[in-house]
Amino acid sequence: MVTLKEIAEACGVSPTTVSNVINGKAKTSEETKQRIMQVIDETGYKPNVIAQGLRSKRSKTIAIIAEDLAQFSSPAIIESIMETCEHQDYRVIVHNLRLYDRWQDTWYRREDEYYSVINPVLKDIKSAQIDGVIYVAGHARVIKTFNNDFDLPVVMCYAFSESVDVPSVVIDDEESAYQMVSYLIECGHKRIGLVGGRIENIHTAQRLVGYQKAMFEHGLLFDPNLIYYGDWSRKSGYEGARALLKKNVTALFGISDLMTGGIYDYLYEMNIPIGKEISVAGFDNESISAFFRPQLTTTELPLRLIGKKSAELLLHKLENGVEEELPDKPEVFKIPCEMRIRDSVRKLK
Repeated sequence: MVTLKEIAEACGVSPTTVSNVINGKAKTSEETKQRIMQVIDETGYKPNVIAQGLRSKRSKTIAIIAEDLAQFSSPAIIESIMETCEHQDYRVIVHNLRLYDRWQDTWYRREDEYYSVINPVLKDIKSAQIDGVIYVAGHARVIKTFNNDFDLPVVMCYAFSESVDVPSVVIDDEESAYQMVSYLIECGHKRIGLVGGRIENIHTAQRLVGYQKAMFEHGLLFDPNLIYYGDWSRKSGYEGARALLKKNVTALFGISDLMTGGIYDYLYEMNIPIGKEISVAGFDNESISAFFRPQLTTTELPLRLIGKKSAELLLHKLENGVEEELPDKPEVFKIPCEMRIRDSVRKLK
């Protein structure tokens, strides 16, 4: 491995000059800078990040704690975090808790099991000279893992924090559902059934608020009988479609593409042509949605933007320090989704 001292000897300058050129602090001629950079390129020299960290008491390394890499939302978020950090010369270590793989969707009601997995990871992070942490959740909820006494800067990604020290970056569920339901109304639909997730889920609650807001602003009465609460599964989409079709709806809004797949199943069984006799809209723009026939009108989650914003917040903290004046309540950055208009919605007028 080529050392900084060897680079300096090859260029006929001091190691300090080489270090200053690398860090953009050199007060030397342009010719000397170019000669140093040429030798660096030719030798493939890489700065010793660990040694730099020991001198600066920073490692330029951040940790991502992912609740489960198998969650459909996690890969794009994590890729974007890593890309943003690498552009700023930060390394990234990923810890996969595998919570859904271990306990499916029941683990968030089992605190003992959760902390049996997260606590050893936090211990490793604190002992590994990590500069900061980004926690990537599998679904939106309030996470209490990081309190105001946690030693490192933290950003909450895809979920909410109750600590004023920890900003959160989330989907704008309410606005995104509002836009989709407004689109359905503008297409002439007045009786719109909503197939939701679990009633206590934050995504469900906020998307329902967006649905209600769109109905209100377009002069339509909210009918709670047109709301069906499922469990995010394809089967619950099937059951929701069966229940709501009895109520003379002209459109069905499944607030996840997986549940919307169940809506398609039921309508296919009943020989009800989608996009003709009834309209269907989804949410998530999962890869499966492009394979539905007709192709599904849905809402694309801004996963890469969520990852990018989370990384930018953490890097800003690390490079500029934490503000002495903390906000009165946890900061929440909501990233809007983008509609994908396809063939599953019919215009009635």
